[in-house]
Amino acid sequence: MHTKTFVAAAVGLGLLTLSACGSTDTEGGADTKTVTLVSHDSWAASKNVIADFEKQSGYKVRVLKDGDAGQAVNKAVLTKDNPQGDVFFGVDNTLLSRALDNGLFQPYAAKGLGQVDPAFQLDAAKHRVTPVDHGDICVNYDKAYFDQHKLKPPRTFADLADPKYKNLLVTENAATSSPGLGFLLGSAASYGDKGWEGYWKKLKVNGVKVVDGWEQAYYQEFSGSSEGKKAGGDRPLVVSYASSPPAEVIYAKQKPKTAPTGVADGTCFRQVEFAGLLNHAKNPEGGKAFLDFLLTKRFQQDMPLNMFVYPVIKDAKVPAEFTEYGPAVKDPQTMAPEKIAADRDQWVSSWTSLVLK
Repeated sequence: MHTKTFVAAAVGLGLLTLSACGSTDTEGGADTKTVTLVSHDSWAASKNVIADFEKQSGYKVRVLKDGDAGQAVNKAVLTKDNPQGDVFFGVDNTLLSRALDNGLFQPYAAKGLGQVDPAFQLDAAKHRVTPVDHGDICVNYDKAYFDQHKLKPPRTFADLADPKYKNLLVTENAATSSPGLGFLLGSAASYGDKGWEGYWKKLKVNGVKVVDGWEQAYYQEFSGSSEGKKAGGDRPLVVSYASSPPAEVIYAKQKPKTAPTGVADGTCFRQVEFAGLLNHAKNPEGGKAFLDFLLTKRFQQDMPLNMFVYPVIKDAKVPAEFTEYGPAVKDPQTMAPEKIAADRDQWVSSWTSLVLK
């Protein structure tokens, strides 16, 4: 989620970004002992968990990262006839129809799907993708800034357009970034087909800043993150995730009693992430084994503190840090996949003309 995962800190704590290197091809054909995972930049997993998969399955895991989620999906579509790997992870419900309509994946019903909440199985009839995690895209706020300025933090979409929050919000480009697109869809769900453009006109007048991706927004522009403070970030509001505040506590050198950032819970949009077996995968059997692995309790319970997302299988436990420092959002905005598929591209085009030009 995804992207959003505090990868720099995760690497420092010994989490896995690349399990095994080496060629995916050998003389005479594909290397059937290597599974290549293509993902967005925020993929992370504990080294020992991947090692367990490698030991039990006999496959080595190679990870290729292709930028923010939107960029990674677009590149996967462009290379679909000669894919970079066997499995793609990181397409979410905001971009799912683009991947499916372009024939990116081949069907496979992963073992463990029976333990996945049906609400997350958005392609249940054909099983072209496997639900892996879920979370909520939300505006985060810098508690210290609002305390110092004796200003109540915003809570809703409408609050963000209030002049008292002028020049405080940074968001991601909806055309290239998954959280940026999720925030746009959240506003469309809140204001409807006829109201969202008027809302964004207000945000533009109110000084919203748009950057390319989550890493830049959160680590460079946002004053509330540890990295943002070092970078001199001056925006106390950022589009991020409901699970970002717990991460700020977990990765702090000296853990604070409470999270330094909070969540405007009236600005949230539910995100579900999927993985799929790529068409023309060189090692489809290895890819299937890896998809099965993603739905095991071992991986699902390891995942939250690596990628700061929630598991999708019913019996996976959520870390105590999540509930203590960042309670789950009770009523996020949602949108039917059919609605996203029908209107997303036009909304992004209109948003680009309205906000970036």
